Amino acid sequence: MTIPSSINLAQPKPFLKWVGGKRALVPEIIARMPEKFNHYFEPFVGGGALFFELKKRGMLEGKKSYLFDANKELINTYNTVKNNLYKLIEILKEFQQKHSHDFYYQIRAMDREENFSQLSEVIRSARFIYLNKTCFNGLYRVNSKGFYNVPMGRYKNPTICDESLIHCASKALQDTEVLHVDFAKVLDFAKKGDFVYFDPPYYPLTPTSSFTSYNQDIFLDDEQKRLFNTFEKLAKKGLHVMLSNSDTAFIKELYKDYRIDFVEMNRFINSKSGGRGKISELIITKGERA
Repeated sequence: MTIPSSINLAQPKPFLKWVGGKRALVPEIIARMPEKFNHYFEPFVGGGALFFELKKRGMLEGKKSYLFDANKELINTYNTVKNNLYKLIEILKEFQQKHSHDFYYQIRAMDREENFSQLSEVIRSARFIYLNKTCFNGLYRVNSKGFYNVPMGRYKNPTICDESLIHCASKALQDTEVLHVDFAKVLDFAKKGDFVYFDPPYYPLTPTSSFTSYNQDIFLDDEQKRLFNTFEKLAKKGLHVMLSNSDTAFIKELYKDYRIDFVEMNRFINSKSGGRGKISELIITKGERA
C-alpha cells in the first residue's frame, strides 16, 4: 500500500474526536510557551491537539516528544497508528463498509468478552477509532466494570477511515515515545529545560457539572492534589511547566503561588441542546503570578 499523492504529511491533525480537546485553546497555550526548550512532554495526551499543532508548525523539530495517558486503549491506538497503519487502514475500511446499528453494538460489546485483552493490538485500535467516529459526541466513557457504554451517534455517513489523517498522524508520531503510564511518571523522564504541558480532566465547576471519569477512575480532589505535587516538583527542578484547568476556587487556591492566566473559551456548559457559551478557563505556568 502506498501513500496517496493527495496527502500532505506536513499537516498533521488529531485523528480522534476528544471531549475536552484543546484545539480552541491551542493559540493561547502556544502564546505562553517558552521560546526555547529541550524535550516535549504531554502526560494527558487525549486527542493530542497541541502535540499535532506543534508538529505542524515545526516547533518540535529536533526534539524528542513523550506522550502519556492512563487510557490503555487510547495509547494502544496511538502506537498502532505509529507502527502498523496499513493494517489498521485495511480493517477500518472493512468497518466502514459494515457500519450499521447492529454492527456498532456488536463492536461495542467486544470488551465484554473474556478474550478481549488477547485480541491483536490492531483490531483493538480499529475498534477504538470506529467507536470514536460513530458514537454519541465522540465520548469515551466506561462503566464501573470498565466496559465502554456510549450509545451510537446519529450520523448519516460518518468518516470511519480517514486515510489522510491517519497517515499524517503516523508520520508525526515516528520520533515520539507513546506510553501507557500514570502522569506522575513524567518525573522519571523529564529533565531541566524540558517543557511539560498538563491537560488533566478538568475539576468540575459544580458537583454534577463535569464529566470526570477519565477511564473508570475519578479525577477529583485527591488526584488534582497529586497532580499539583508533580507540577511543583517539576517546576522546582527547572522545567518549563504549564497546566490548563477549570476556573474554580479549588484550582486557584492550589496553584496560588504560580502564574494564573484567565482565558475565555466556547464550551458546552450544560446538557441541553445548543448549550454553548463563553466559559473562563485557567492556564497556569511557572512564573510570577499574573
